[in-house]
Amino acid sequence: MVVMYADFSCPRCALAWERLSAAPVRMVLRHLALRAKHPRALALAHAVEAAGLQGRFWELASALYADQGRIDDPHLWAHLEVMGVDLERWEADRRSEEVAARVSRDVRDALRGGATATPTLFAGTEMLAGPPDADWLAELTR
Repeated sequence: MVVMYADFSCPRCALAWERLSAAPVRMVLRHLALRAKHPRALALAHAVEAAGLQGRFWELASALYADQGRIDDPHLWAHLEVMGVDLERWEADRRSEEVAARVSRDVRDALRGGATATPTLFAGTEMLAGPPDADWLAELTR
């Protein structure tokens, strides 16, 4: 299992997502929304968590990573409409304390674990900063 701390506006996270998605490993995605480098990171983390409350977490995450050039609100809403997300419910959920607490908890856990940049991957006790390469993935699947 690989735990990936990432944000949805990070091109290096998109590359890590692509590589991990193609590998035969179980992935857990957690938020490391660092607004200083990526101003939309927090808003996108909330958006994905809110979509997750309607069973669309992984679908929206995939859509955002696949289309890094279009992560603004109009494109985000277009993705949600295609997915059949109830937009009124999603809008309320993304502004909720529940979603904010979930994202904050992930960020706090990432920083406590030593993650300071996105993406940061954890496999057991091993930490990798940056996208995984083929050798790292091969070791993981042995």
